[in-house]
Amino acid sequence: MRRMGDVLAGIHAAWEFESDALVIRFERGIRTPKLYQVLRERRVPYEALASVTLTPGKRGTVVLHAVPRPGADPLMEAAAGQLKESCAPYRLVLPADRETLAEYYRDELRALLPPEPGAAGAAGHGAGAPYDGPDGLEALDGPGGPDGSAPYGADGTVAPAERFLVAPPPGPLSFKAYDGKASFDGRSEVSFRWFWTGASSEKWKAGDQTFSVQDLCGIEWRSPDVFDGHLRLLARDGGPRPTQPDHDPASVVFGLGYGLVHESLPFAAAVLAAIRSSDRAPVPVGSRTPGVVAERIRHLGELHRAGLVTDEEFSTKKAELLAEL
Repeated sequence: MRRMGDVLAGIHAAWEFESDALVIRFERGIRTPKLYQVLRERRVPYEALASVTLTPGKRGTVVLHAVPRPGADPLMEAAAGQLKESCAPYRLVLPADRETLAEYYRDELRALLPPEPGAAGAAGHGAGAPYDGPDGLEALDGPGGPDGSAPYGADGTVAPAERFLVAPPPGPLSFKAYDGKASFDGRSEVSFRWFWTGASSEKWKAGDQTFSVQDLCGIEWRSPDVFDGHLRLLARDGGPRPTQPDHDPASVVFGLGYGLVHESLPFAAAVLAAIRSSDRAPVPVGSRTPGVVAERIRHLGELHRAGLVTDEEFSTKKAELLAEL
């Protein structure tokens, strides 16, 4: 930008243009979408953007849209295109009488993005201080991208970032689903604690779950705005899993008033960012502590005494738990 610190205020949000990043600040008013209120502020390095567009909006507005580069933002990766336009964080809605000003900032922002293939003389994204990504990973400034990858692929499309360039949202790190409570310690473990009023018998038999981030390869988030909304953790071993999330102990299901977007999506993004930043070291045999195994066996015994687990199932599962020591 020609003047670092320029601010373009829109409806429910404002964009501030720094030398090396676009800072998006969200309002916290009553009419502001709840997801915006949770996100508060997002710092997006220009390397994380693929393009910028300006289009007509609804009811006398125009929309300035900064399109993130694939793989650059854990929030957008977790959302997987399921966010409604009304709460999409990279859209800035402005009154139509500010269209000329919006065009100016669109052009200025485009000049800071990596030049398209074959665009001779196109402006680069500009110099700036290095960006410290999630977990202190330094993203070096340069048109080739902070991960060293080319911004465009051989076919001329924007290449996905090899690691996240935008920090995950700050929270929340726990939320209530329909069948249990999901919690994340912010770095290494995700846990599900089942509600007896909503959890299926399969989940009760499996007991409360704790997952190491190192054992995971990704997440699957389905918006609570659809019929089968859920959050599922994907294991690295790729073993078989139940088709229905309601029967899968590695998932929690949403429902009316449970797993709301502004609660479950930032949670999913934080978990996904932790997975990607993990060194993916193999988990050693015997990684569970005796206390954790003892608690699982105690819970299994309660299910056995209640008649929910057969003698054979009890013996088999107990042997599996003891083998983890």
